[in-house]
Amino acid sequence: MKITEVVANSPLGAELTEQEIDVLTGVLKLRSLEDGAYLMTEGSTDNTLFVLLYGRLEVVKQAGGEELVSLAVLREGDLAGELSFIDGLQHTAGIRALGDCEVMLLSRDDFEKIIDEYPRLTFKVMSAIARATHRIIHRMNFEFMELNNYIFKQHGRY
Repeated sequence: MKITEVVANSPLGAELTEQEIDVLTGVLKLRSLEDGAYLMTEGSTDNTLFVLLYGRLEVVKQAGGEELVSLAVLREGDLAGELSFIDGLQHTAGIRALGDCEVMLLSRDDFEKIIDEYPRLTFKVMSAIARATHRIIHRMNFEFMELNNYIFKQHGRY
């Protein structure tokens, strides 16, 4: 599959025209990860947005000492690093490969090079990031509500 097709089928390319896909493809990079390799570590900064193309990634958080807690498993098409891409702050969790993976990378520095010339493309990419973040928050709220219902045995579901 050509990289333009990969971009077109990714969450970032959902609303893009063919020309916009070509422009975005020009600033993207691909990276392969082997099983257990870290895409990012907790506390690091890299200002990079990641799109999982193939495989699964595990979001992990330090729980003290050597112990890690698994927070989520990302699947093909999921985004990672959205907030650090936007605000440049440290990653609050690490992400490691569960088996072989391939990701698409968009660095903020490379993205900023096309902002002035392609503002509509910029808007569409940022909208895709906002939608992905919204889905994560929605899922977390649902999981919190389910956990809360389980703990307090509310609404007669447990």
